[in-house]
Amino acid sequence: MAAQRDDGAENGVTDATLLEAVAARSPRSLEEFYDRFSRRAYSLARRVCVDEALAEDVLQEVFLLVWRQPDRYDPARGTVAVWLMTLVHHRAVDAVRREATRRRHTVPPGEEGDEWLPPAPGADDAALDAVVAGHVRRALGSLPTEQREALTLSYFGGFTQREVASIAGIPLGTVKSRMFTAVRTLRGLLEGHVDRGDRSAGEGSS
Repeated sequence: MAAQRDDGAENGVTDATLLEAVAARSPRSLEEFYDRFSRRAYSLARRVCVDEALAEDVLQEVFLLVWRQPDRYDPARGTVAVWLMTLVHHRAVDAVRREATRRRHTVPPGEEGDEWLPPAPGADDAALDAVVAGHVRRALGSLPTEQREALTLSYFGGFTQREVASIAGIPLGTVKSRMFTAVRTLRGLLEGHVDRGDRSAGEGSS
């Protein structure tokens, strides 16, 4: 592998050093790499894919790729974390597109989307949370793809705007513009739902 770029470290071992160990097939190196990144990777895949099983498939594909081709990492293009999350993001988007194509050919009109509805919880607070979460998911789904991806990478993937720009391959100014527009749109879409739900809950407790 090329000279490694220094990045995040845990227990004195940088991400780049750990990836080097994976490339050298060191014992438990892939397991340690998985433990370090799997939570963030799954969170990003889950937000993009929505479906848990699809996100798990993406996670498996990505870490299998890391094991088979660790030399694909180019330190000149960013940190190991950014490289890995770029893989997750691209694989997740591809998985969603494949699933959408499959559904168009197999799901009868009028039934699509039914399986995404959350089960009705018993507690009132949980029910309100589910309603709010449903509004948020629908609002996110109404955003243009590029705006939704920028928000997903930043808020759910935990990346800075500069890292989002690197992952998406777009200028930093474009990322800022997309996120500003997306947040403003989301606020407008959610104001009539979340606020009203909060007021109703407050009136019921008085």
